[in-house]
Amino acid sequence: MGLFLGLSLSLSQAAEPKAAPSAEPVVKKSDSGICHDKSSASFTSTKKFTAFTSMDECVKTGGRAPNGQTAAAESMVKKSESGICHDKTSPSYERTKKFTEFKTMDECVKSGGTAPKK
Repeated sequence: MGLFLGLSLSLSQAAEPKAAPSAEPVVKKSDSGICHDKSSASFTSTKKFTAFTSMDECVKTGGRAPNGQTAAAESMVKKSESGICHDKTSPSYERTKKFTEFKTMDECVKSGGTAPKK
């Protein structure tokens, strides 16, 4: 009987999946629906949340940016006068002053723009 009980406990523990350590999310959507990125003062204090890889992804699920922060600026893509699409990761993003604004890189490229060379 003792052997059976010990074997049962070993099998039940082996069947339980172990949670893999996960990296800290880029954006946390709080239970109140506010999307906090790492620049938000409430990012570290937000404990109950849904994790997202971008502010745009969080907002698309019904979340909103914190007061005083705009979500649109996080996801804006600039198509320069020369037709190159620059997102926030592009080295030329801040230097691009004359542009047409798009919500996504895909929309910019579909309008005839090209992705920057890497």
